[in-house]
Amino acid sequence: MRIVFGRIVRRTSGVRMGIVSAIAGTFGFGIGVSIGLVMGYYFFIYFQPTHVEDPKVRPLIERDTKSLQEMLPEIPMWVKNPDHDRLDWLNKFIELMWPYLDKAICKTVKTIAEPIIREQIPKYKIDAVEFDALSLGSLPPTFQGMKVYATDDKELIMEPCLKWAGNPNVHVAVKAFGMRPTVQVIDLQVFASPRITLKPLVPSFPCFCQIHVSLMDKPHVDFGLKLLGADLMSIPGLYRFVQETIKDQVANMYLWPKTLVVPILDPSKAMKRPVGMLHVKVIRAMKLKKKDLLGASDPYVKLKLTEDKLPSKKTAIKYKNLNPEWNQEFSFVVKDPESQALEVIVYDWEQVGKHDKMGMNVVPLKEITAEEPRVMTLELLKNMDPNDPQNEKSRGQIMIELEYKPFKDDHAPADGVENVIEKAPEGTPEGGGLLVVIIHQAEDLEGKHHTNPSVRVIFRGDEKKTKMVKKNRDPRWDEEFSYTLEEPPTNERMHFEVVSTSSRLGLLHPKETLGYVDIQLADVVSNKRINEKYNLIDSRNGKLQVEMQWRTSS
Repeated sequence: MRIVFGRIVRRTSGVRMGIVSAIAGTFGFGIGVSIGLVMGYYFFIYFQPTHVEDPKVRPLIERDTKSLQEMLPEIPMWVKNPDHDRLDWLNKFIELMWPYLDKAICKTVKTIAEPIIREQIPKYKIDAVEFDALSLGSLPPTFQGMKVYATDDKELIMEPCLKWAGNPNVHVAVKAFGMRPTVQVIDLQVFASPRITLKPLVPSFPCFCQIHVSLMDKPHVDFGLKLLGADLMSIPGLYRFVQETIKDQVANMYLWPKTLVVPILDPSKAMKRPVGMLHVKVIRAMKLKKKDLLGASDPYVKLKLTEDKLPSKKTAIKYKNLNPEWNQEFSFVVKDPESQALEVIVYDWEQVGKHDKMGMNVVPLKEITAEEPRVMTLELLKNMDPNDPQNEKSRGQIMIELEYKPFKDDHAPADGVENVIEKAPEGTPEGGGLLVVIIHQAEDLEGKHHTNPSVRVIFRGDEKKTKMVKKNRDPRWDEEFSYTLEEPPTNERMHFEVVSTSSRLGLLHPKETLGYVDIQLADVVSNKRINEKYNLIDSRNGKLQVEMQWRTSS
C-alpha cells in the first residue's frame, strides 16, 4: 500500500509541475514578445540610419552607357521625341473611367468572342469554352505620348504609344473529353505603337466614317498562364514559342500596311451629294382661321426640307386675308429623296411678339414622281401626331404645286452648297423682276436716350418699316419686303435707316436715328443675290445685315 500510494503522489506532483511549467512558459513568451515589439517600435521611430543619402539628380547626358540603356525603354516618347505630345489629361481620364471601361470592354469582348469560339471549337473536338471570370484588373493602360500627322486628305492620323502592365482576372474553362480544366491569365504586359486613322472626315457627328488601326511595329506581349495551379510558362521553350506565335499572328493581321477597319458611319449617307431639285409653288390657302382680335389674320408660309440645315424659305405676308393667294415659286436642293420631306407651315404674322402657328403638313418626297408636276391640296394640322385629337379640328387648307427634277450625272453640282434664286411669281412684267429685301439683324447699336430699334426702308419714295425691338442693341428682325419692277434697277440705290422710338409717352426725344446706309442695286442685279453686313453711317460701331435678291421670270 505504501508503495502504491507513493507512486500516486509522485505522479500527481509531476502533473502539477508540468502544468505550472506550461503556464510559466506561455506567460514568459507573451511578456517576451510584448517587450520585443515595444523595443522594436521605439528603435524604429527614434533611431534613424546614418548611411541614408538623398538621391542624386543628374542630367541624362551625364549617365553612362549601361544606365542609359536600362532607362531608355522607360522614358516617355514625348521626352525622346519632340514631335510627340504629352497625354497626361488622357491618362487621368482613363484612370478615373477605368472601372466603367473595364466592364464595358469585357462585355464587348464576350459578345464578339463567344460566337467565334462556338464556330471554331468543333474543329478541335472541344465541347465548350466558357469564361468563368473576365476582368482587366484595376491597373489601366497609359499613353506615353502621341504624334499627329497633318495631311491634305480628309483624314486625321494619330500614332500613340501604349503601355499596359495589368493585373487581369481571366479564367477560361475548356470542356473536352469529360474534363473541365481552367486556364488563368496573369501578369499581362502589352507595349504597342498603333497608327489610328480617322477617315473620311465628314460634317456629320462624330465627324468621321471609319477608324483604321495598324501596328507600326510588332507588339510586345507578355503574360503568364496557370493550369491547375502550375505556371505553364515555366516549361522550357514554351514561353518563347507562345510569345513569338502571338507576335507573328498579330503582325500578319494588323502590321502596316494591313489595317483593322471599324465602321462608324455609312459614307454614302454621311457625304450626301445633291441628286436633284425640288420646285415648289405656293398657290393659295383656303378657309384659314381667324387669329387677330379684329377678326382676320396676316398669313405667310414657311417651307423647309427635313435633314437640311439651311434656313426656311418664306412667302410674302398677306395682310387681313383668310383666303390668300401667293403664286410664289421656290427651289430646294435634294440630297436623299427617299428620306427627306417638305415641311409646309402657315403662320399668322404679328407686329409684336411671336408669330402664331396656324397649321402645318408634311409631304414625303418619295411620294412625288420625278419629272411630273403635281398639284396638292393639304389639310392644315396642329402637328404630325396621328393620335392627337386636335388634328381633327378644321384649320384650313393650302394648295401647292410640286415638281422633282433629278440631276443628270453631268449636271449635278460639285458640292452641296445651295445658291438657288427662286423665280419671280406669275404676273411679273417681262424684262423686269421682283426685288426682294430681307432685313436680318443689326449689331452694336447705341442710342443716346433709348435703343428700341426698327428699320426704315425707302425706295422710289415708298417707305416700309420693320417691327420695333425694345431695349436691344443687337436686334433680329428677319423681315422681308418685295418690290415688283418693270426694269432692272441698275442705276438706283436703296436707303436703310435704323431708328429708335421711345417706348414712353412724351414730347422729349421721341425718336432718334441710330445710323443709316445707302446700298447700290447694280450689284444685286448682276449677282442675283447679296447678303452682307454694312457699317452704319453716323454710328460708332453699328452694323446692319441685309439680304437682297433679284428674281426674274426667266
